[in-house]
Amino acid sequence: MKKLLIICGLLFSVVTFAQAQEGQGQRQGGRGMGTPEERAKRQTEQLAEKLKLSDDQKAKVSAIYLEQGTSMAKLREEAKGDRAAMTAAMAKANEATDTKVTALLNDDQKKAFATWKEERKELMKKRMEGRGQGGPGAPKP
Repeated sequence: MKKLLIICGLLFSVVTFAQAQEGQGQRQGGRGMGTPEERAKRQTEQLAEKLKLSDDQKAKVSAIYLEQGTSMAKLREEAKGDRAAMTAAMAKANEATDTKVTALLNDDQKKAFATWKEERKELMKKRMEGRGQGGPGAPKP
């Protein structure tokens, strides 16, 4: 009986420790998405692949996404608890970022960028629909 209690205690400790580590990693990296630098690099690489960006364009796009990442982190901190205000501010920041990126592109790249944004919008819409149908974060019946 004593061994069983010790084993249960150890198991509980391991699970608790693992969850604490996972939560800490998410807070440090902006909800599990990585640092602003990592996100800027990932977004720049995606656009470079989709739009065939020049080296100069890559550098400018990376700077834009890095600026956006740091401003988004600041918005999250300022709007703690007020989800509606945070969502509105982030949507506005995303529009400004898209405008800056679009200004750097040629006509063919602009068309491809618009298509890519629509694909991402549809993907997000599907994810949100999945949440409403019993996915993660959906309310329990």
